[in-house]
Amino acid sequence: MSGLDQFLRWLHVFTGILWIGLLYFFNFVNGPFAATLDGDSKKKVVPELMPRALFWFRWGAAYTWITGVLLLGIVFYSNRAVLLDEPDKGWQVSTIVMVAVTFLAVFLYDILAKSGLGKNPRVLATVGFVLVAVALYLMADWAKFTYRAYLIHIGAMFGTIMAFNVWFRIWPGQKKIITAVKNGEAPDAAIVALAGSRSRHNTYLSLPLIWAMLNFHSTYVAGGNLGIASSWAWATMLAVILLGWHIIWQCYKKAGKVKGF
Repeated sequence: MSGLDQFLRWLHVFTGILWIGLLYFFNFVNGPFAATLDGDSKKKVVPELMPRALFWFRWGAAYTWITGVLLLGIVFYSNRAVLLDEPDKGWQVSTIVMVAVTFLAVFLYDILAKSGLGKNPRVLATVGFVLVAVALYLMADWAKFTYRAYLIHIGAMFGTIMAFNVWFRIWPGQKKIITAVKNGEAPDAAIVALAGSRSRHNTYLSLPLIWAMLNFHSTYVAGGNLGIASSWAWATMLAVILLGWHIIWQCYKKAGKVKGF
């Protein structure tokens, strides 16, 4: 399985770069640039640029998610010693529940994002942060996931939400927006807002996701260093999430100030 493991990691990193690179392009480059275009320019540029970029964007998302799930199966689910702190006990109800939470949390996220909470990004982020903290604690303390396991499952949760947004919220909205611009019409403001907000959500989730993907290389904070007990190592991911959000926020601020010649 080691050969397949390495091959999938290679593809996973490639498709991840393709996906997240375009995500950053849309949010930090294309968004500010598009705001400078007049109607005629948008009519010429958008129908030619966006379908090409969104093709690689959505398929990058799909294959990143698929290869990620396959890697979960090979690296973690086929080796209980990597998945669980108490591997001799095998899979328990708690294990199954937290794996299910990992892949079903996307539906709770979508409900919250479409509710009144979604209209206030700070409130939505606060609620999401608390729910992630609860999930992390349960993975570590109840399901007895290893440090690497609970990090990668939070990453899989974020990645699933992001891929869902790409295929079921951003891409359908963008098709309508592109068609309207091509026809010289004003896109539906609600559709523009939905696609834009979900793209921003993905951007904020992306940096914590990258940390989770690097779980094997972040074990310095898994316990025993910096005064961090192994029983509290799960909380380091919460610190990474906050730091990641701050870095992305700074990138948005900078993106609005970068100008063309």
